[in-house]
Parts: sequence; structure tokens; C-alpha cells
Amino acid sequence: MTAVAERRMTRFFEEFEPPEGIKVELLRGVIVMTASPDIVHNMIVADVQDQIPRPCWSRLQTQYVDILDEASEPVPDLVVLAPDLLPDSGRLLPCQLVTMVVEVVSKSSVHQDYVVKRSIYAAGKIPAYLILDPIMAHCVLLTKPAGQGEDADYRRQEIIKFGDPLPLEILGLELDTKEFGTFPGVRPHRYP
Repeated sequence: MTAVAERRMTRFFEEFEPPEGIKVELLRGVIVMTASPDIVHNMIVADVQDQIPRPCWSRLQTQYVDILDEASEPVPDLVVLAPDLLPDSGRLLPCQLVTMVVEVVSKSSVHQDYVVKRSIYAAGKIPAYLILDPIMAHCVLLTKPAGQGEDADYRRQEIIKFGDPLPLEILGLELDTKEFGTFPGVRPHRYP
């Protein structure tokens, strides 16, 4: 995509008014719309947010993140950053301020969460990307971002099953995953 096309897409995206209840993201120049999440999804996000102490960390939901040198404005399920770095206002949060992003996988977001956003967040040099997967009943913690553009990736990956404690050294805490729910009637598949 040319720089002119990227600017046009970004401008269109900023002015676009989605229908109520629809999450809209710009991922590498593609507008992606998804329906409101499942209760299992929302409860996992709430549980994670409750475990991250507010005096130490700002925790934001439905916040657009500006990824440098990318035609991308993802909306992670949860964004974590130091409170002293939080801007007073704005639609876009610069990726350089973010310590960790969290995505909870839904049945329709598997490829985006495991492949597309993994590369986008790594390209933005976001130090930690946590994927919480109620289909596979596990957490994937990605750290040490490297590379640029579509070749960007995380060099370290740790997989923890739901029910086991998840050390989040970057936040100085251990996440309790015992209460994380799973989707009923979903046949697990293998993903990276």
C-alpha cells in the first residue's frame, strides 16, 4: 500500500461511524469489524483488569493504539501502561507508551490475534503481548519484540494453561488464571 493510500485509509477510518456494538480496527490497511464479544470474553478481560493494581498501572479498554510506521490502529481488549505515561486525552495512544496489550481470542478472531496482531504489536515494539485463549484454554505470553513490518515477531513465547499461575514479570505480578472461562462446545485446534 502506498503512503498516499495509507493516509487516505487512515483518514477514512478516523471519520467512519460504525454501527453500535461493533468493534472496528484498522489492521495493516484493512478495516476489520467484529460483533460484540461473548460473556466469557468480557469476564476474562474484567478478571485480568481486576488483578492489575490501579495505583501501579493504568488499564484501558477499547483504546486505539497508534503503531508507528504501520497502517494499523488496533483496539486491544486491554492496554496496560505506567500511570505517569498516560496522556490527558486523545483517541490514539502511542505504542511507545504501552507496556502490555491483552487480547482474548474469540471464535472469529483466531487468525487476527495469533498472526496479524502478533506481528503488528511486535512491529510497534510493545514489550509484552498476552493472548488469552478460551478455545484452547491457555495463555500465550509473547515478549522481546524484534523486526519491522510484516516480518516483526516476538522472540520469546511462553504458554500456560488456564488454571496455572502466569508470571507477568514486566508488571511485577502473577496472574491467577483459575477463573478464566472457556467457550462451550468449541472443538480445540492447534495454533502457533
